[in-house]
Amino acid sequence: MQVPLLGRGGGLDASSIHKTRIYSMRTLRTTIVSICAGLVVVATLSTYTPSILSTKMAAGSHIISQSVRQGLRVPPALARGSMGMRRTGLRAPMDTGRPGVNEMPWRSMYLRGSKPGVSVGASGGAYKGEHPYDYDLFVIGAGSGGVRASRISASHGAKVAVADDLDVGLGGTCVNVGCVPKKLFAYGSEITTEVADAKGFGWDYDKPGLDWKRLIDNKNSEISRLNGIYERMLNNAGVDVVKGRATVKDAHTVAVGDKTYSADKILVAVGGWPVMPDIEGKEHMITSNEIFYLKDAPKKAVIIGSGYIAVEFAGILHGYGADVDLLIRRDSILRGFDTDCGDYLRDAMIQQGVNIRKQTEAVKIEKRGDRDFLVHLSTGDVIEADVILCAIGRNPKTSGLGLEEVGVELAKNGGVVVKKDGQTSIPSIYAVGDCTDTLQLTPVALAEGHCFADTHFGNNPRTADLEDVATAVFSHPNLGTVGLPEDRALDKYGNIKVYKSEFRPLKHTVSGSDERSLMKIIVDKATDRVVGMHMVGAHAGEMMQGFAAAIKMRISKAQLDSVIGIHPTSAEEFVTMRSVSYERSKEEEDSKQKEPALAA
Repeated sequence: MQVPLLGRGGGLDASSIHKTRIYSMRTLRTTIVSICAGLVVVATLSTYTPSILSTKMAAGSHIISQSVRQGLRVPPALARGSMGMRRTGLRAPMDTGRPGVNEMPWRSMYLRGSKPGVSVGASGGAYKGEHPYDYDLFVIGAGSGGVRASRISASHGAKVAVADDLDVGLGGTCVNVGCVPKKLFAYGSEITTEVADAKGFGWDYDKPGLDWKRLIDNKNSEISRLNGIYERMLNNAGVDVVKGRATVKDAHTVAVGDKTYSADKILVAVGGWPVMPDIEGKEHMITSNEIFYLKDAPKKAVIIGSGYIAVEFAGILHGYGADVDLLIRRDSILRGFDTDCGDYLRDAMIQQGVNIRKQTEAVKIEKRGDRDFLVHLSTGDVIEADVILCAIGRNPKTSGLGLEEVGVELAKNGGVVVKKDGQTSIPSIYAVGDCTDTLQLTPVALAEGHCFADTHFGNNPRTADLEDVATAVFSHPNLGTVGLPEDRALDKYGNIKVYKSEFRPLKHTVSGSDERSLMKIIVDKATDRVVGMHMVGAHAGEMMQGFAAAIKMRISKAQLDSVIGIHPTSAEEFVTMRSVSYERSKEEEDSKQKEPALAA
């Protein structure tokens, strides 16, 4: 979901392969501003200088970007001259059929040795397995973590096979029914808002029409392209791809169909699978696996859940014109994120027209006809829907793998219990990614898979550093975050300073939109170290990737203040917040909570 064409492992992954095709000029401009600057992207100021006026004009010229690709029909007057109106796009070097600047290092990683059992690794060394098994490594699951572990292990010289049941396709959840198609849908769902904003910038238009089939066809075409790239990546790395569901027979044996394979090490990287509630009529619900293949655009959608998948699809479907009811069990959304940001986003979604029903659950679903349902709620209300999306969470997809039968310890939710290095209770069996108790993010699975390969086959023992991992919710508006939320920062450091800014972005002073942004910095009072940065607003994910590097390098608030901002862009606010909004002391708050009990 966010690295240059040559990923951290020196090869292409879903996080990079698709980006050259799907970035609009607007998003590309934001990326260049935020990441190339290293730290900042700038904020709203009140005076209309020439640079501000030029930014307003630039915003107007890019508003209709990517419309046709995302399935929207716009008037010819708007379509003429728009870079995003053409189906053509940039192509990654491995798409061209000839070596490119970025392609050549990728190819050079997979030079196989001429002697049996010996292969040339990326570092120039060779790994030679000394064992009686068919493979040095057998990987179960060809998702993000499994593919990364497979091809990097092979690049070090290991003999590797990977098996996948193809329930979603090569590349796993992220490529097929997760990050990639979700982001494509998110881009498309923003077009109606951009077209509405266009009027303030001088564009006159009729209401755009939606061709949902075109959107689905274009999305399917892109995913098929990525599936092919994944298979070629594995083949070029010398990895044997076994298509079928694998089961573990013993500490060194895996079965796929009627064939068995032996390996010195087995790596489980099967990811997760959507959870469904046990209610009457649950068979009428769909999950994030099916939402990307709907034949028609939803007109009245009910979404169950308050996590990032539910929140993102509430914005996506609403952007594509559906009436959306979002059912949440409590009052807040996005548990685990900063509470201020979650509440700010929730209120923004309500203002946009998403009907968020707090403290509400679905208790029964009744089918009346084709895509015609009644959803009975815990409040006693009954609402109509043509699509019911269940997004209440995901569990590790370990059922039926035979892990418990061979002695691998599993958690209650089916997750594989592992040590820090990914080793299970069986010394020769390891696990990485979403099937373990780790951060459920594609880049984390990639990092864990890469570390596994380097440790066991590259003579470079290491583990993934999961402190201060940045992430984003591609909601409307976006939410980006790195470091600790406020409450967890208080628990860890005891005394914190909080800086907050809430403002109207420059663009909307002309667009007429009432959308606003929130930015927040959390500082450890004792050391002046910035321990958390959070944002709700346009391009929050793009901005936060740059700031993540600063947080990782343990930047202080004084150092952040010394950065000269880029003007005029929203993230300048992050380097110009000088006044403390408030301070908190854990000791004082704990003592206040105890006072009533002492008085009694």
